[in-house]
Order: sequence, then structure tokens, then C-alpha cells
Amino acid sequence: MITKINACRVCGNQGLVNFFDLGEQPLANALCRNSDEKESVFPLSLSFCPKCSLVQLNHTISPEKLFSNYVWVTSTSSTAREYAQQFCARLRQKCCFKNSSYILEVASNDGTFLKPFKKHGLDILGIDPAENIVKTANQDGILTQCAFFGAETAAQIVSDKGIPDIVFARNVLPHVADPNGFVKGLSMLMNEQTLLAIEVHYSGKIVEELHYDSIYHEHLCYFSLKSIEKLLENHGIYIHDIEESPISGGSIVVYASTKRQKKSANIIEYEKQEQQTRLNDLLTWQQFEKRSQQHKKNFLDLIKETNVNNERLAAWGASARSATLLNFCKINRELITGIADKNDLKHDLFSPGSHIPISSPDKIMALKPDAMAILAWNFLDEIVHELSSKYGFDGKIIVPFPDPPNSKIIKESISGKRK
Repeated sequence: MITKINACRVCGNQGLVNFFDLGEQPLANALCRNSDEKESVFPLSLSFCPKCSLVQLNHTISPEKLFSNYVWVTSTSSTAREYAQQFCARLRQKCCFKNSSYILEVASNDGTFLKPFKKHGLDILGIDPAENIVKTANQDGILTQCAFFGAETAAQIVSDKGIPDIVFARNVLPHVADPNGFVKGLSMLMNEQTLLAIEVHYSGKIVEELHYDSIYHEHLCYFSLKSIEKLLENHGIYIHDIEESPISGGSIVVYASTKRQKKSANIIEYEKQEQQTRLNDLLTWQQFEKRSQQHKKNFLDLIKETNVNNERLAAWGASARSATLLNFCKINRELITGIADKNDLKHDLFSPGSHIPISSPDKIMALKPDAMAILAWNFLDEIVHELSSKYGFDGKIIVPFPDPPNSKIIKESISGKRK
């Protein structure tokens, strides 16, 4: 179920350099059914490839274990639903759609990002390996096949349905143990007219704002523009534009095709920034590790301070990233009374490792907490708005990221703007 790599996942270089060990941790989405469950733990550490600059996990958990039954549902987040509309509009600007245009999403989850295309009358298809999520998508009218994506799946899709006009893959490439096999599959779905859009959590943002909570067993690779460009070009795919995305606290969307095109001004600017910040240097990532260790101490002190003051502390967001944060910082149910989450698949379960009970927001807010730690901080505005408008919460808000962690009072005006 777990294997250790001995070479870079992209370029095969055997000279990887280890730089960050987060200890042994449970799987981030392996929620417990009872508070004293003894779950399995696995090594969680990072290495750097001096040849292609890829940051990557040293160990791989089998994808069947991680993704065949999944608990993250895209439509849970209003931010994601709103962004799905924007994402569709951007792609429509970049590609001249016809009534017969065919859109394919790899790792489509519940189909939230395909729905806007369907509303425009376009032909859609989703591919996802999670049986429970695929069932939900199909019941909701989003045609979805249950499969792990690679060359074999791509060949079957082309045989059955032909070459898509647009292929997009959001927040899936970093989850893939064999990036070359995955990208080879993407290339098989493309001709010179096909537009490819790939979204990944940007390693530049991870370093800048110290997002070490994005490191967990599902995220095997952490891409810069330089490292994802190298991977795609290995398979005859060329990036010509790049945009920011609001997802994951800072993601990028790269646009590419099998035909070389002039690089946009955005691409040139990102390349300059990566050179200036030395994002693709080992020393930058070694400094990231040191800063993370200091953040761990500061955040734990902040949580303990709240408890010393006899304030009832709850949390919001039983996200995968919260599991890394809680376990790395050694925070458990003795410090946080419960975690609110809107995804009912997580209710009445317990966070992995830290064993904090997870309940609906209504149940957690009925406890009348004095302070709230926003673990799903990448949806901060959305959560704070709900705390204020629905529950009238005006207590202390603890926000772990970006660095440094801080505790502050956040109030909202009727217009929903933060003061």
C-alpha cells in the first residue's frame, strides 16, 4: 500500500535531496468512526529534485486506498461553485464554442465545474475514480465515467467519443504517482485545436505564505511554472498562458496546446518572479522547512493561550489540509472542542490523528464557542460571512495562514465586506 521512491517522479533523477520531515501521519481524509480509533500512520516527508526543480513526497500511498471512496465534494463550497461559473466563462473566451463542442474534465468529482458547460448546451463528459462521487454526479445529470485516468483510459475515451475541444484537469495532477503517464494520457486526447487547462496549487504561493498544511499523502507533487512546463513539454504540450485561481489559497491555471504559441505577458512575468524569488532553488525550500517549524510553535502557543483564558474554542473546516496542520502542531480534542463542516459525509466522525469530533455548523455553534479557528482558511471570507450573517458570531477568529498565524476579531457589515 505504501512505496518509497528512489528517483524523481518526472525526470527520473536519482539524486533527490530530502529537506522536510513532517513525521508519521494518518491519511488526511481517513476520518475515524470513534474517538479512540487506532488508525494507520505513514511517513510524510518532502524531497527536492535538483535537475527539474520538482518538490515531491518521498512515499506513495496506493491511489485505490486514497481515492476510490472520497469525502471531498466540490459543491460543498460556494467559492468553488462561483468559481466554476468564472472558469467556464474564461474557457469560452479562449475557445470558440460550437453547439457540437465537446468538453472533458479529468477528475471531475461531482461535476460542479461541468455544470456551466452543460447549461450552455455543450457536450460534456467527466472522469473520476471515486465510485460514491461518480454515482452522485450521474444522478445529478452530469455524465461521468468511473476510472483512474491514464493512457489506457484516454485511448478508450477517444475510441468511444473522439477528441475533445477542451480538456481540463483541476487539482488532480499533484495527486498522481506517475505524472508522465497521466500527461501522456492528456496528450492522447488532444489535436492542434484542443485547448488544455491544468490547475495546480502553486508552489510559489506555498512558499510565500507558508502553506505547509497543503502537504499530505494525496499531494505527491508541488509544481512551479518551471517544473510543470518541463513535464508537459516532455509530451509535446506547450504552455502559452497562465492565470491565478482562488482555489486552495492560491492556485494557477496553465493553458496549453500541442502547437507552440507565443507566450503571454503573464507567463513572462511568472518566469521573472520565479527567478527573482529563487523558487526553484533547494535553499528556498530548506528555509521553508525552518519557517514551518517556527510557525508550528507559534500556532500551538496561540491555541494554548485561548484555552488558558478559559475560552471555548471550536474550529471550522475538517479539510484534508487541516489534518496536516493539527497533527504536525500536536493539537487534539483537549484543545479544540469540535470542528464544524458543511459536508454531511463527515458528520459524527472524528478528525484523523487528533480525534476531534466533526459536526454540522448548527451543532457546533449551539455550543456557543468564544473563539473559532478557521482550519479551512482558504475559504476564509465565505466562512466568516456565514459565521456573522447566520450565527451572529462576533468572537475571536484564529487564522493559521498566511504566516504568521494570528488571532483577530473579524466583523462584517451588512454588505458582507470585511472591516
